[in-house]
Amino acid sequence: MNKSWFYVFLTSTFELLWVYGFSTADKWWHWAIIVGIIVVDFHFLAKACEQLPTGTVYAVFAAAGAVGTVLMDVYLFGGTMNGAKLFFILLLVVGVIFLKMADGKEEKEVSA
Repeated sequence: MNKSWFYVFLTSTFELLWVYGFSTADKWWHWAIIVGIIVVDFHFLAKACEQLPTGTVYAVFAAAGAVGTVLMDVYLFGGTMNGAKLFFILLLVVGVIFLKMADGKEEKEVSA
């Protein structure tokens, strides 16, 4: 796996950590940890964008954050899942997959 995609995975994971922190923090030092996580998160985001197209990285980052946040809400905070939420989560995932496929196709055409 390309190291840049590992950075995308890390930035997506750290995004979910700070979103979780927003939902649970109640002391000043919790917020200090969250700020540190956000700084690390954006460092990994910048590292991923060094070798990959920024639009693709951001789409994956945002989609992973959106899907992860909905799933956290449902499984950790007692939210509900319904058909509409599931449909739009799947639409997000399919959209990001096709964006990546289109991006890879463009790279092949440029190198040919």
